[in-house]
Formats: sequence, C-alpha cells, structure tokens
Amino acid sequence: MMGIIKKKVWPYIELTRLNKPIGTLLLLWPTLSALWIAAEGLPDLTVLCVFVLGVIIMRSAGCVVNDYADRNIDGKVARTHQRPLITGTITPKQALIAFFSLSFLAFILVVQLNQLTIWLSFGALFLAALYPFMKRYTYLPQIVLGMAFGWAIPMAFAAQTNAVPAIAWLLFIANILWTTAYDTFYAMADREDDLLAGVKSTAILFGDDDLVIIGILQFSFLMVMLLIGSQLEMSFSYYVGLLIAGGLSIFQQRIAKNKEPVRCLHAFLNNNWVGAVIFAGIVLHYGLR
Repeated sequence: MMGIIKKKVWPYIELTRLNKPIGTLLLLWPTLSALWIAAEGLPDLTVLCVFVLGVIIMRSAGCVVNDYADRNIDGKVARTHQRPLITGTITPKQALIAFFSLSFLAFILVVQLNQLTIWLSFGALFLAALYPFMKRYTYLPQIVLGMAFGWAIPMAFAAQTNAVPAIAWLLFIANILWTTAYDTFYAMADREDDLLAGVKSTAILFGDDDLVIIGILQFSFLMVMLLIGSQLEMSFSYYVGLLIAGGLSIFQQRIAKNKEPVRCLHAFLNNNWVGAVIFAGIVLHYGLR
C-alpha cells in the first residue's frame, strides 16, 4: 500500500518542488520581512498563518505551471530532463488540474483577509502564470520572477494595515533586484542548454559581463535596503543583517567566479541565508525596542 501511495504521490511532490524547499524559502523571507515591518513586529496571527501557507501553495502552483509551460523544453536541459511531465508520470492535463486546484486553495486562504488583499491576489495569480512564458519572448524573465515573488510584499501590507504605503513598493523594488541577481546565478548553470533549446534569460543577455552585472544588482539591492532602514529608523540589528548579507553576496561572487554550473547553483542556494539574516535583523529590531 505504501509503495502505491508513494508511486502516486511522489510525482506531485516533484512537480510542486516540495522536495526542494529553496524556492519557498526565497519567497518566504521577504514576505515575512514585509509582514513584520507592516505590523511593527506583531503581525496578526491569522494573517501570518495565511501568508505562510499561501507562500507554500503559490510557490507550488508556480512550479506546476512552469513545468507545464516548459514541457517541450525541459527534456532538452540536463538538469530538468527527469521532471514528471517529461518522464510521463504526470500528464499535462493532470498538471493543469493541480495548478487550478492549488490556486483555488490559495484563494480560499486569501478570502479570510480584507478586500484590498483579495483584489491584490489576482495580480499574484497573473504574475505566477505569466512568468514561465516570458523566457520565450524576453531575455528578462528573471525580472518578471522578481515581480511574482515580490507581489506578496504589497499584499502583506494590505492584509496587515489595509493600505500599501510607499515603503512597501521600495521593498518590492528591492526584491526585484535581489531576485534578478540570484536567479541569474541559477540561469548561468543552464546557459548552454538554454541556448540550444532557444530559451532566453538574463544569463544569456549579460554574457561575459554576468558576474559584474549581478554584483551591480546585489549592490543596488543593499542600497535600497539601506534606504528602507533609514526611512523606518531601523536600529543596529537591522544594519548588522545587511552587513552579513553584503558579505554573503561577496562570497557568492567568489564561489561563482569560474562560472562552473555546480558552483553557480551553490551561489544561488546561498541566497537563502541572505533573506534569513535580513529577516532576523528586522525581527531583532522590533523585538529589542
């Protein structure tokens, strides 16, 4: 019985990437950071639970629609040729059913919140569905991913305060810069396969200048976060978090300097700690006041 369940369930775990939580974490940290700032350190428990569950569900839905969109491409890329839609363990129809089911679950969660957040949630669904198709038409799909991942930021402010202030949009811009930087590391690992498959990315657009431009994006992200800290009159702990994040960014540049695919992936994965230390600095700021 357990073997049958595993055979039926595991392909969906792979499809939704629940076995690879890095994407969930990269979405979760800025969402929690925004929620803590919006609530000044004491987020509403219902709002907190909705957003944590929503992050998991919407990241899973995004992975499903991404694999559906790439079902004719993933077989040409070494890192993705064993995904469920390529091996046939899940059909395209089943993937679409999974996507709409997850989107419905997310909507059930969001209707627990205020009207402004509900309206903003349609933007989140649109961006999640749009991103996978952008790599066919633009070399900047990473920017669209940043928008999709960052849309939870204005939603968090809306849910907690029933408003979306300017600081929320600054955080949104910062998240786009950060996401574009780390997802370019990710795209560098697939660059040769993507070129053969005809897929576009910032890694291909930036070419030999990839690490320099990633460095500019990382620096710009930290500068926007410094501006946010100044606007919010953040304390020492916040800036310690940014300092550590800056050190991690330098570390990522060093490990990816030879542009080997495995090391580029390691640089990408290291961004989990960037998000974590910034969130920790925010939590400490409000906790020590």
